[in-house]
Amino acid sequence: MNTPFDEEPHRRPGLFAGLRASFLTGIVVIAPVGLTVWLIWSVVGWIDGVVLPLVPHQFRLEQYIGINLRGVGVVFFLVFTVIVGWIAKGIIGRSLIHFAEGLVDRMPVVRSVYSGIKQISETVFAQTERSFEKACLIQYPRRGIWAIGFISTTAKGEVSERAETSGELMSVFVPTTPNPTSGFLLFFPAEDIILLDMSIEDAAKLVISAGLVYPNEKDPTQPPE
Repeated sequence: MNTPFDEEPHRRPGLFAGLRASFLTGIVVIAPVGLTVWLIWSVVGWIDGVVLPLVPHQFRLEQYIGINLRGVGVVFFLVFTVIVGWIAKGIIGRSLIHFAEGLVDRMPVVRSVYSGIKQISETVFAQTERSFEKACLIQYPRRGIWAIGFISTTAKGEVSERAETSGELMSVFVPTTPNPTSGFLLFFPAEDIILLDMSIEDAAKLVISAGLVYPNEKDPTQPPE
């Protein structure tokens, strides 16, 4: 005779529960791959739709093979961008850009739009020499509470001179969760920063996942097992 205090025997999951678990596991596997392929396919198609109408008909590949291949516009766009960049690095290119920007500065509405797009482009694409140096731990927003941060560089100029600290001052970007593209730029004394062994990518995953994805504990420099 069982009493109310007796433990219930372990029940094996039913058929429906097993199918549900397998379905959810399949979604987790398929969704990232499917969304990535769909996004790339859509972007390539959008670039083709914008670029191909500007390409002379005799240079289009489908004229010779009879098939409209997706991605041809992307190839033309990449070649054109490389040529423009190569010209822009020269003396003539810089002079033309300076002259064109001078004309744009005289147009009130166009000037605001152009300057905004230029700042965004330089921030997103000009990353050859600017990148985070290291992931770190800092006490923020008060002592006793720890946050993940990314060291960008050593503070210089007026910020470093006017800060009331005797040691080196570091620029630290503290991202928000789950969107790490927004956050706070904070300046910390070097002695208040704890450097982490994990890579920038693993620290970003930790922030994006809200603490659910941790790097490999045995070797933080290696991906999770």
